[in-house]
Amino acid sequence: MLVLSRRVGESVVIGDDVTLTVLEVRGDVVRIGIDAPRSVRINRAELVQEVAEANADAASPSPAAVASLTSLAEALKNRPAGS
Repeated sequence: MLVLSRRVGESVVIGDDVTLTVLEVRGDVVRIGIDAPRSVRINRAELVQEVAEANADAASPSPAAVASLTSLAEALKNRPAGS
């Protein structure tokens, strides 16, 4: 990881078309402006993590859902013929 020190008004250029500018520092909060083409996706890291976790949860059935499906499968398997 590259670590840089910047003051308010100073920028960092990434590649040919992304510029990060320090807009304000207030206590332990830093406001950053990002100038990038619309084709560049910009997301806060915590949101990316939250979406990844939600997707993983949605892809994995809960134990209750597995038990319900197992119970349904057993009931269908044991039903009388012709029902």
